[in-house]
Amino acid sequence: MSAPTVVVGTIGSDAHVIGVTLLKHALEEAGFEVRNLGAQTSPESFVAEADETDADAILVSSLYGHAEQDCEGLHERLADAGVDPVTYIGGNLAVGQTEFEVVRQRFREMGFDRVFETEADLDAVVDVLQSELRVDEQVSRSVRASL
Repeated sequence: MSAPTVVVGTIGSDAHVIGVTLLKHALEEAGFEVRNLGAQTSPESFVAEADETDADAILVSSLYGHAEQDCEGLHERLADAGVDPVTYIGGNLAVGQTEFEVVRQRFREMGFDRVFETEADLDAVVDVLQSELRVDEQVSRSVRASL
């Protein structure tokens, strides 16, 4: 079975790529096939890459605080394209002093499977993704989809 494919990048006008670059390296070390879209990526580009590669997961990074507006409609676009990857988002997702649990709930309502704070440990993110995709058990996408 081939390695799970993961699409990573920053979304919207966000130009902060250090976190997503570190995430890319951590995921590659863990055996994932990583497609790094880099900075200032449109939701449409995430969808197109996920569709083209039959991605198992999309990991969105945003540090400039406007992730909610940048991610609006992302999951609807994924559904329209007929792709259903696991979706994670992390970083400084809101402007101001909004309590993180409020932010987490909003992004969960938008369709994200996991929402991580700015200080999230990369190894923990990788561990959660491996568990969610059942990488250690080598469960195929079709089996995972039926669970």
